[in-house]
Amino acid sequence: MKKLIIIAFAVLLAMPLIAQENLYVVMELMKVDNEQEMDYWETEQFWKKIHQERLKAGEIIGWDLWQLLPGGEDQGYQYATVNLYNSAEKMFDAGGDFMKHVKAAYPDMSEDDVYKKFNATAKARDLAVRIFMERIDQTEGDVSMDVGTIAYIDFMKVDMGGYSAYEKAETEVFKPWHQEMVNDGSKGYWGLFRFMVPYGSDTYASHITVNMFENLQKALNQEGPGGDLTDAQQKAVEDGLKTRDMKFTYMARLIDIVR
Repeated sequence: MKKLIIIAFAVLLAMPLIAQENLYVVMELMKVDNEQEMDYWETEQFWKKIHQERLKAGEIIGWDLWQLLPGGEDQGYQYATVNLYNSAEKMFDAGGDFMKHVKAAYPDMSEDDVYKKFNATAKARDLAVRIFMERIDQTEGDVSMDVGTIAYIDFMKVDMGGYSAYEKAETEVFKPWHQEMVNDGSKGYWGLFRFMVPYGSDTYASHITVNMFENLQKALNQEGPGGDLTDAQQKAVEDGLKTRDMKFTYMARLIDIVR
């Protein structure tokens, strides 16, 4: 599993972040050649109506389409779709009523035409990576991610025996700083997610942290909380950084959404 990704920079509608207690996420990373761009957009618009039916049925609580930056055919992936669930059971059993949702979305489409759309989907992109995740922690606050929202996502690699120490460092050492930035308006949101599948020592990453900002200016000028660190705080930061290997950070543009 090579370059994973993500992030944000524009929602078509002003929508709040999913703030409920339990959140499970399936992220699918797509490779799309330059000549496939238009076909891929049409493909995702076809699927969007199906996701709207899934939402109505309570199967999902949201769906996002992200354009990954910097993009380009040599950057690994160009797009990511994200399906949001309120239970692990729904996440792992997402295909049960699939054809029912297709028929609800396209009642006048023949079965042959539906399968032609499925074949077109396969030709429009290469679904390269699928990741199942659960949210471990997040900042508090009412946030509406409007057009122009920017986010950074950091992919972390943590040894299998070190999950507890790493997650404790994120929640006890770093989260209070993120919360302070949310409180003063310089940051919109921070969240910590743990991979459920794939899992194991050979996976490329095990966690991600997500940082979202109101606009590009705030994202580019982000700073930590003011004031000098005490010796104890400095040691806590240094120890926390040792609990994980930050593999990389990506940016991306959120170009469509279902809520």
